[in-house]
Amino acid sequence: MHDISCGKALRERLLGEAGSPDPPSPALVARIADEIARHCGHRLLKCRRIAQGWTVAQAVQAAHNLIDAEGLGPFGLSERSWKDWESGVLPSPDYQDLLCRLLATNPVALGFARDYSPSATDGGAPLLGEGSDDETLPTGPATRTRAGSATFTEVEATKRRDAVKLAGLALATPAAAAQILDQAAAEAMEFTRQAEASALGSGTLDHLDLAVTEFNHAYSLKSPAAVFDALLDYRRKTDALLKGRHTHRQERELLALAGWMSELLAWLAHDLGDARTGLAFATDAFVHAQQAGHGQLCAWAMDAAASINLYEQRPDRARQAALKGLTEAPRDHPLAVRLHAQEARAAAADGDAEGFHTAYRAAQDVYQYLPPRTPTRFGMNVLPLADYALTSYPATSCVWLGQADAARQHAERALATYESAPAAARSPSREAIARIDLALAHAQLGDPDDAVALGHQALGSDRVVDSVLGRASDLTAYLARRYPRSAAVEGLREKLTAAKTTRPADPAALPGA
Repeated sequence: MHDISCGKALRERLLGEAGSPDPPSPALVARIADEIARHCGHRLLKCRRIAQGWTVAQAVQAAHNLIDAEGLGPFGLSERSWKDWESGVLPSPDYQDLLCRLLATNPVALGFARDYSPSATDGGAPLLGEGSDDETLPTGPATRTRAGSATFTEVEATKRRDAVKLAGLALATPAAAAQILDQAAAEAMEFTRQAEASALGSGTLDHLDLAVTEFNHAYSLKSPAAVFDALLDYRRKTDALLKGRHTHRQERELLALAGWMSELLAWLAHDLGDARTGLAFATDAFVHAQQAGHGQLCAWAMDAAASINLYEQRPDRARQAALKGLTEAPRDHPLAVRLHAQEARAAAADGDAEGFHTAYRAAQDVYQYLPPRTPTRFGMNVLPLADYALTSYPATSCVWLGQADAARQHAERALATYESAPAAARSPSREAIARIDLALAHAQLGDPDDAVALGHQALGSDRVVDSVLGRASDLTAYLARRYPRSAAVEGLREKLTAAKTTRPADPAALPGA
């Protein structure tokens, strides 16, 4: 197998001989790909990509552009998936169709199938026309395929080929037709057996669902480091199950469970101060949710991504994540309220007061028309999350926009909302941030004593995570600038320094991480 530079050189030579058309015709690209395959020995999909003149990243981007332009279904296409396919992993039928659309060809030309049509020299009429889109017979027995994390097992290729004999049924004699139909009945039974085959134990999915429920309940009550470590172990085990043998229904459930675990891992990594890990898990949650066809989970993943990007001072990306989540969230769900509020907070962080007010009004409008009975998330009512977003997020936003009096009012309502919530729905870290927002509002209004007192209360929370420490740093920095000789401010800064020295461990340093 030659280096990729050899294939690129062949492409340039053949393009030159053809007069360097821009863009080259599909027929010319196909001829170049055939020459690269013959001369360099790469698999056909890679040859077609090189012939097109794309890197893997460019090919993936072109695919996403096609998906957007033609309004195709949700796809979790990544560079990792593409590289897997080029190395011999067979894409699922949906991804085969996408790649054939993208490269203007058929599965045979990309190495996904084999053409068993008799050639002209065999003296027989082909069952399928040359280059037909129906040439989808698999190339080998029991091939494991993967698109992202999705896996499934194909029925043996020989059985599929036998089934194609039905195409000649109309031309067969009555006795031959009966034999073909008898064989087809046996084929159908085998297809059913394969579809129901699974290595998962009867209680595995129930156990995983219960585990995810327990981890969600533990999120605000236990140490983020401890929960992260235990949940990551379950996430790895779920990934191993996805690579095993299971039915399509079980696969969708496993994908959704893996997505829920990664969504919670994203928040835990954020709490532990590792934005890179948090965003990686948020992306993983979104991709697995797409593969499972779980739009609401996609939206939850983007909610996490919005918050993490915001605390990393990337308001433009936070806004994009919130908008991406809104395309997936049910319109009448508290999550839609939260995502509009995320968009508003990101606009405020970017200094866009008009954008803040527009998005905040949208959040209020959605909230007004929520159904009487709101949904739950793993047994917990999610309406408080909308209540928090409508009070706490605008408090932070008004602080950033310099609207101190409005910030004070929103922060006071946020604290009242948090304090009146049932014990199971309380969030000490969000409550601490609301106290910091109220402290900043008091500081902007010229009341440093109340600001310092609220800062001490926030740092005395049961759950001082990284986001709390970050906002407390904003508070002490602001107070130090306005009141540089205040002993009370210096005392608050010393308490913050002590809290930072006892912060939870970084996820990368956790046992087994």
